Amino acid sequence: MSQTIAPRFRALMLLFMAVAGVLLAGAAPASAHAALTGSDPQQGAVVDKAPAQVSLTFSEPVALSDSSLRVLDPKGNRVDTGKPTAVSGTTYAVRLRSGLPDGTYTVAYQVVSADSHPVGGAYTFSIGAPSKTTAAVGDQTAGGGIVGGLYGLGRYVSYAGFVVLAGGAAFVLACWQRGSGVRAVQRLIVSGWVALTAATLALLLLRGSYTTSGKIGDVFDLTLLGQVLQTRTGAALVSRLLLLAAAALFVAVLFGEYQKRTDDEKRDLTFGLAIGGTVVAIGLAASWAMSEHASTGLQPGIAMPVDVVHLLAVAAWLGGLVALLVALYRAPAETPVETAAVHRFSQVAFGSVLALVATGTYQSWRQVGSWSALTDTRYGQLLLVKVGLVALMVGVAWTSRRWTGRLAQTAAVKAPAKARAKVAATAGRNPGPDAKAGTGKAGAGKTGAGAVKSETGKADDDKAKPGGKAATGEAARRAAQLARQQAAVDTARRKRLRDADPHRFGLRRSVLMEAGVAVVLLAVTTVLTQTEPGRTETEARTATSSPASSSSSSGVGAVTLDMPFDTGGKDGKGVVRIDIDPARVGGNELHIFALGPNGRLRDITELKIAFTLAAKDLGPLPVNPEYVTTGHWVASGVQIPMAGDWQVAVTVRTSDIDQVTVTKNAQIG
Repeated sequence: MSQTIAPRFRALMLLFMAVAGVLLAGAAPASAHAALTGSDPQQGAVVDKAPAQVSLTFSEPVALSDSSLRVLDPKGNRVDTGKPTAVSGTTYAVRLRSGLPDGTYTVAYQVVSADSHPVGGAYTFSIGAPSKTTAAVGDQTAGGGIVGGLYGLGRYVSYAGFVVLAGGAAFVLACWQRGSGVRAVQRLIVSGWVALTAATLALLLLRGSYTTSGKIGDVFDLTLLGQVLQTRTGAALVSRLLLLAAAALFVAVLFGEYQKRTDDEKRDLTFGLAIGGTVVAIGLAASWAMSEHASTGLQPGIAMPVDVVHLLAVAAWLGGLVALLVALYRAPAETPVETAAVHRFSQVAFGSVLALVATGTYQSWRQVGSWSALTDTRYGQLLLVKVGLVALMVGVAWTSRRWTGRLAQTAAVKAPAKARAKVAATAGRNPGPDAKAGTGKAGAGKTGAGAVKSETGKADDDKAKPGGKAATGEAARRAAQLARQQAAVDTARRKRLRDADPHRFGLRRSVLMEAGVAVVLLAVTTVLTQTEPGRTETEARTATSSPASSSSSSGVGAVTLDMPFDTGGKDGKGVVRIDIDPARVGGNELHIFALGPNGRLRDITELKIAFTLAAKDLGPLPVNPEYVTTGHWVASGVQIPMAGDWQVAVTVRTSDIDQVTVTKNAQIG
């Protein structure tokens, strides 16, 4: 029966691995977790004169390199100067050459979001009037191509390795301590450690190319590797490698000193291994939490511990499931997995599912945020697929619990029968006094003849002593061979009896199905971590469709202008944010905020505002805002006499001599 199941097992696992590969291949490499929410100039805008700089606003802080922001003229030549800089919390700018001619310009950006994923894209704006452009940004391949595919595969292998390593070890310590001496279980857990270590090293090497050029030749670029080591993701990967060294020591003790001890001697060592293993597992899980989804966005202080618990619950359930599957299929007949061990794992799995439901609900709310995002975004759709797979696994697990119950009942029925058989065998090996006496008499009757024969044979043996020793050695070898053959026959018989149990066969089949679903579930989870969260995608859509999403807003309603400035002196950089409400003809209310480079409110020495409508030769109309509190001014009753494209000029003075005037247009009325 096991010979029939093995091919099915391999075929099923290959099928699920293929499905996992398809899911990973279908993951969009540009799916990242920061989104472009605004720009100045905005996409498709036509401005009268060349801007001094181009600024981009993202939904969360991003990491920049020297070439993260590029501006190309109509011929494809770069016109940006210097390195891109942060002008506020999530706004970044690059300065442009002076005296740019009219035409269409291309802005290309390639940054890394706070949760480690690359973000890339491009858009155009025009000076004076649109023109033809030959600018090409086809090399913006960060996160895609061969390197992107390898990076996605490495992430999947690292998750799988952690699940097998942590979950398999937990299964041995908590459910089946005899499994520490089973070779197949040892190979499984060691394979998990090897897979996680190899995948972590690969991710560390691929990281630089993954977030920049996307070229396979840059994988071994030591300069890029040095840059990666200075990032939060690089630090997380290095920390993971250090923790894997401790995990190697844990595995060595588990399969070395631990498995050699008796059941009574294992108790104290079990407690020590459980504490040490838990600490290492928490550290490994934290290496994901500190650099990915949980580390940014809403409530990171709560989200990171929740993410650690979620990963540990996944490992305990799925990793323990794989270890149980290996034990059911590959454990030798002498040490089959006990019914009690299966029952204990069932309890562990139930607790893990409860933890997954609680932490998963919180994570879903945090990353999705609305019912519409659950159905209208790729992240929400993948999340629904994941929930469906978890529900399917729970259903299959319920079937496994039924088989476990039947197996326990069978074991309870067989126990008295085994006890009776043992008593009968003992009675057969210890006959009564009469039988012993009879045997003794019969032996005594043969003593004389035996003695004569023994004396005669002794003389003959003495004459042929060398030959006699050879015969004795040959007989010993034959006896040993027969013993080995008999042991193999006995082992095969016990294995047939074990596999013939219909309840055990049903349990093996249901656990195999559950493990197959787990493979696909892990693939969906990996793709999910590489996909832009539904909440971020929805907010980005709202921001880009809102009149206030760009600096040159149009349409009736409140208008927000972000105006970066640099007076050239000490602490001379910042952003002035002006809210014009309701941005219509007549009375308006202005709220002005001064922000420092870190995005926090700051005070400046002097602030002046003026409105000019050049098309009607109106203005400048001065506005004198009143100081409210740190970095906040208000001007009420500001009269705008007619609708049009008004230029807003803001003069900022940060010292007695450091002053600059910045302008921006806003459609009012």
